[in-house]
Amino acid sequence: MTMRTRSTRAARLVRIIAAAVTATLFGTLTGCATVSPAAAGQTNIDYWLWESLQLPGYQACATAFEKENPDVHVRITQYGWADYWQKLTAGLVAGAGPDVFTDHLTKYPEFVTRGVILPLDDFSATKDLKAADYQAGLADLWKGQDGKQYGSPKDFDTIALFYDQKMLAKADMTPEDLQGLTWNPDDGGTFEKVIAHLSVDKKGVRGDEPGFDPKNVATYGLGSNGAGDTNGQTQWSWLAAAMGWDFTNKDVWGTEYNYDDPKFQAAISWLFGLVKKGYLPSYERVGTSPNLVQQLGSHQAALTADGSWTISSYARLQGVKLGIASIPSGPIGHPVSMYNGLGDSISAQTDHPQAAAKWVHFLGSDACQELVGQQGVVFPARPAGTEAAVKAFADKGIDVEPFTDLVENKYTVLFPVTNNSSQILSIMKPVMDSIYIGSKPVSSLDEANKRVNALFSK
Repeated sequence: MTMRTRSTRAARLVRIIAAAVTATLFGTLTGCATVSPAAAGQTNIDYWLWESLQLPGYQACATAFEKENPDVHVRITQYGWADYWQKLTAGLVAGAGPDVFTDHLTKYPEFVTRGVILPLDDFSATKDLKAADYQAGLADLWKGQDGKQYGSPKDFDTIALFYDQKMLAKADMTPEDLQGLTWNPDDGGTFEKVIAHLSVDKKGVRGDEPGFDPKNVATYGLGSNGAGDTNGQTQWSWLAAAMGWDFTNKDVWGTEYNYDDPKFQAAISWLFGLVKKGYLPSYERVGTSPNLVQQLGSHQAALTADGSWTISSYARLQGVKLGIASIPSGPIGHPVSMYNGLGDSISAQTDHPQAAAKWVHFLGSDACQELVGQQGVVFPARPAGTEAAVKAFADKGIDVEPFTDLVENKYTVLFPVTNNSSQILSIMKPVMDSIYIGSKPVSSLDEANKRVNALFSK
């Protein structure tokens, strides 16, 4: 290593540490995972991810990669979601973090601003990544304001309805009754009628029958994943978007949010208005850590709107005959789902940037994404990987078309990628919680929106 390289690296690390000290994003490193050592003459590349169900697929990718690159050893570490971000951000400061890691759209803009991830365009191994090689729109989400690519698309997710076919049968309904549902914020459409019928009070009276007691409910027609915060991915994004509502003034890197839009507020008002009707559990009922999978599995809820990344969790529920249906069509005439995707990023502190770039390139290849797809856990970003996943789910007896049809029909809206994500969260989370609880009116979103947009004028 030359003196210039050492100096550059040291200066960069000093900048990272200085920035991190003033950032509320960064926490304290609380521990390190045990990893296998490289053989003599090999370069170690540390790769971190948070989803345990995806670990086997990516271990298979590492094995395949090492066969093609015998001079590189990939060490994979998996943490739970909460621990992951604490350890990652602290590790990026302390020099104990990974070379490559699974990144999230709410995190990477701040990582770019603080200089802790590297643009993929700087490396010969990754600069040839083409947006057209992935499902449409996914690569655009990882393009920074400087026009450079900071993440290689690894997967995507959309929203659909999960249900237990046995619970449906008890309500004298069939899966066909969940097809072609419509929704609007005025009377809820056929979607609310289904939710009402599937709600049952503790005396066995259904929500659409005389005598239903909304204060003593045994099974809610629709499960709750809380109030949502800045994006409401599983909570309300699919309702508001079906009104023709846009999160921001641009698909990517917007500078004005639209939480004050009457269309958005009408969707929120309808959703949380279901609490008084007894069709949706209250904020107090689900607590601060709601779990939709558990709600369906315990028959606390008959329907849950949830992401495709949870399919395997629902499939493992004991005593549940799983069914999946499309989210309802809204006033614009068709269903709309948020379209989110994770990416792989390279840490600016890596001692082996070229080897790290080779690994990222392989992670984004058909070879790796087909291996991941064959696990039947998530939908990889490349079409070949998506097809492998669809087949793997089908082999398990799970029809995932309600998720994939949304992408094929372009019934999606992109996850909102903007600056100031942590500050926006601090503004929106308590407001959304208060509206759900009922202590604030939906009109309080007007003032919250002003505060959010003021962040972009500073």
